[in-house]
Amino acid sequence: MLLSYLKIAWKVLLRRKFFTAISLFGISFTLMILLVVYALFDFTVGPHRPELQADRLLYVSRMQLLYREGGQSNNAVGYGFLNQHIRTLKTPEKVSLSEANFNVATAYVGQQILKLDLKRTDGEFWQVLDFDFVAGRPYNPTEVRDAAHLAVINESTARRYFGTAVGVVGRPLEADAVRYQVVGVVRDVPVARANSYAEVWTPVTTGPDDLRKPDLLGKYQAIVLARQAADVPAIQDEVQQLVRHTPLPDPKIFKKINMRAQTLLASYTARFDDNAGADGGVGRFTGLLLGLGLLFMLLPALNLVNINVSRTLERSGEIGVRKAFGATAGRLVGQFLLENIFLTLLGGVLGLGLAAGALALLNGSHFFAYSNYALNGRVFGVALGVVLFFGILSGAYPAYKMSKLQAVKALKGDIAA
Repeated sequence: MLLSYLKIAWKVLLRRKFFTAISLFGISFTLMILLVVYALFDFTVGPHRPELQADRLLYVSRMQLLYREGGQSNNAVGYGFLNQHIRTLKTPEKVSLSEANFNVATAYVGQQILKLDLKRTDGEFWQVLDFDFVAGRPYNPTEVRDAAHLAVINESTARRYFGTAVGVVGRPLEADAVRYQVVGVVRDVPVARANSYAEVWTPVTTGPDDLRKPDLLGKYQAIVLARQAADVPAIQDEVQQLVRHTPLPDPKIFKKINMRAQTLLASYTARFDDNAGADGGVGRFTGLLLGLGLLFMLLPALNLVNINVSRTLERSGEIGVRKAFGATAGRLVGQFLLENIFLTLLGGVLGLGLAAGALALLNGSHFFAYSNYALNGRVFGVALGVVLFFGILSGAYPAYKMSKLQAVKALKGDIAA
């Protein structure tokens, strides 16, 4: 029966090629846009290297001081505070401290000036995150404690500075007039991975900051690795308990401290919303994204509804015959929904191809440094869900309208009733 319905669907699509082409274009273009947006989203906050264990990672990267007279001060967190309080949390498996954002360092290769994005980290940084080393190793906590002038660089920096990514371990690299020895080379990290991205990573103890200062605000972040995903809420609660017991720097000026251990997505959304709630504004962001997606799908869905109404009413004779031979309304609705889903699946295949091409063009444009956008299993899953939703959304009303046609009037061609 299913095979028969699919054969009928194929014949119906070929019957009016122009309308079928319009429908396929609307479906494929809509799906392409949605998939490109989702691929960008997944590539930024999904489980990819170096945040391969994204469901176990939390970020303490923002602190907010509320003034008694109104207003607030928002910034990254001081290293001393993180080292004293966050590093000593009992629930996590491991905690890493690093600069929240990269710095731009200057290097010279002959007469050429290179601008390198440099981030200073501790040794645990390489244990919490999953970098893909192509050569060498990371620097370890002991070397960080000893302020060893070591560096891990990405492949592109190795090629730009040394002319090759092979055999550079052990060679010197000078940035901002400081000489480092390269101990490891990793695959390029996309700039979209803001919490871990850099081109050069060096020990935090080689920087100019006094790491012993107990200031609450600073330029550092903590990346917390839970033992298992189920421990994430417990770690967040532990951090909130810590914040509640943290004394205000000046009770006459400040009235409250806000600081949270946030998921990867929340650590991004909170950057753009200083007044985000406990979830970092994720709920509002997700609602907005879903709302825009539905609105974007509405126009092509309405267009497809109109085309489907015309197509199904043209088949009034077939409907009348089938009803005369005992076909139920439910069976007819099921058949026409299946036909519409078949159409949207064809559009979905085209949409996937267009999305893959668009992502390849985006990668080639280097608009986002070190981007490597691609379709993966999660994107395919979203594509399938969107196609099914789109097929049902645009096919339900025409199928229902068709199933309500009376057999006698349908046979007579009286489809206006």
